[in-house]
Amino acid sequence: MQVSVESTSALERRMTVGVPAERIETEVNKRLQQTARRVKVPGFRPGKVPMSVIRQRYEASARQEAFGDLIQETFYEAIVQEKLNPAGAPSVEPRAYEKGQDLEYVATFEVFPEFQVAGLEDIQVERLQSEVADSDVDNMLEILRKQNTRYEATDREAVNDDQVTIDFVGKIDGEAFQGGSATGTQLVLGSGRMIPGFEDGLVGAKAGEERVLNLTFPDDYQNLDLAGKTAEFTVTVQKVAGPQLPEMNEEFFSLFGIKETTLEGFRAEVRKNMDRELRQAIKNKVKNQVMDGLITANPIEVPAALINSEVDRLRVQAVQQFGGNIKPDQLPAELFTEQAKRRVVLGLIIAEMVKQYELKPDDARVRELIEEMASAYQEPEQVVAWYYQNEQQLNEVRSVVLEEQVVDTVLEKAKVTDKQVSYEDAVKPAEAPQAA
Repeated sequence: MQVSVESTSALERRMTVGVPAERIETEVNKRLQQTARRVKVPGFRPGKVPMSVIRQRYEASARQEAFGDLIQETFYEAIVQEKLNPAGAPSVEPRAYEKGQDLEYVATFEVFPEFQVAGLEDIQVERLQSEVADSDVDNMLEILRKQNTRYEATDREAVNDDQVTIDFVGKIDGEAFQGGSATGTQLVLGSGRMIPGFEDGLVGAKAGEERVLNLTFPDDYQNLDLAGKTAEFTVTVQKVAGPQLPEMNEEFFSLFGIKETTLEGFRAEVRKNMDRELRQAIKNKVKNQVMDGLITANPIEVPAALINSEVDRLRVQAVQQFGGNIKPDQLPAELFTEQAKRRVVLGLIIAEMVKQYELKPDDARVRELIEEMASAYQEPEQVVAWYYQNEQQLNEVRSVVLEEQVVDTVLEKAKVTDKQVSYEDAVKPAEAPQAA
């Protein structure tokens, strides 16, 4: 078998493979002999059909099958021989072929980039330091109460934080417009759900009152047909209801699946969850900085085949997450290209880090992570046992731990500074970079 390889770009390879005619004929004859043993031809007993008849009837299809199998076999043999690492399936072009001659084909494919992870000493990481204070727990309890606010009807005038039930009709130039009318809508005044001026215009209204609001849609309104236009809304207030915060009692505690009957016990559970959230938030922010640093320090070219494959995965995830009657391939690829490229780059860098530093998942850390995740459930022992009985789930945890070990390896060499911050700042999501 003759093989020649040409580099057409940094990652693309064009490999020409020549398969000897003898090997082709051997494969064709093998298939014809198999056919002769099983085929039924009128006028001949099974297994006694002359080879000349078999060849006349079935040689063309046997040769075609042999070509397909030989291309697969010899492609694999060729990449092993040439020590190539393809990223994705090849594009194969057979050359013109005549019986009795060698079969020649050209396979075009991308290879994985070869590189060494470098620049760890130049990566800068700000590691947040924080703890949950009593005041943070107080704030969290108040948030939980507000999330479970109940509203009771009242005869007084509406004020901010009241819930009003309204019917409204919106018109532009005297004509009702799509999406501008509703009945029985419940709206908390001051929530910012409606366009500017709408909620303010209902402050002071009472049940049964009708108000006319002349408002202008913001210039950056999501519906471009309405952006910047002035509309008249006729609003009828059906009901005004004032907020009633729940008492901190056993009934309230049970809403969160907690069996505690005392405020002290409930506070302890809330603090435990906040501690876990804080640790995870700090860990994620450190990890994101490390990953950004690795990408910056190691600019590598990645195979388009891997990016396209990742785009397809992200499309499927988007459809599964948001539902709807749409097929994944109907979503524009460009929506996912940047995210897919980042994932592929990080995957290659992390894989090289694991190889370069000979990292393996630490069993103790795997156990620790599983126990931490299980602590959020009422029967943590059962959750731990479930993970260890499901190899696929266990391997996913091992992958997470291995990624954490990559982060730790970087932190040992990177420039790390510690910064003391409040709980609120520590758990606040990092700001997304501004689009150009």
